[in-house]
Amino acid sequence: MQEDLSEILLDSDSIARRVEEIASELGRRLAPLAERDEPVVLVPVLTGSLVFTADLIRHLPQKMRLDVVTVSSYAGATTESRGATLRGAVPEDLAGRHVVLVDDIFDTGNTLSLLDGLVKERGAASVTICVLLAKPSRYEVELRPDLIGFEIPDAFVVGYGLDYDGLYRNLPFIGILKPEAVK
Repeated sequence: MQEDLSEILLDSDSIARRVEEIASELGRRLAPLAERDEPVVLVPVLTGSLVFTADLIRHLPQKMRLDVVTVSSYAGATTESRGATLRGAVPEDLAGRHVVLVDDIFDTGNTLSLLDGLVKERGAASVTICVLLAKPSRYEVELRPDLIGFEIPDAFVVGYGLDYDGLYRNLPFIGILKPEAVK
């Protein structure tokens, strides 16, 4: 699989360190809620954020509920975002709750913009957006993440949960996919 990559952008140690830092910052932001015994609802966007979320939540000391949602921006074997399509239900009981949306990548921003709107429609008391990766050159929306692991160039990346046509999610690092690996 590594032969399909032009370079390793982020190694596993760098990712692990940064995930801990993000968890620490998120924990500080959520600490006042924990003091008031207000549970947090963590809503990871599947399937891409699965690995990131699993690592992130192990570093968070707060009580939290985990409700997943499935949204897709990339259909099948494509490297171009086609807009966000909700594929699963957004939790209904969010009124008065503090929600953390977690995603692998903030590319155009369409996915998290859609979810942010839906969560707010359901009456969330607050919404925090946490992403592992961001591509500022591709933003198409005004919404911005509150916590970003790494800003990366406009390249198609795989590994650590990110995929191309369902493949490469299991790589322990993040790499740039070679153009010839795209079929």
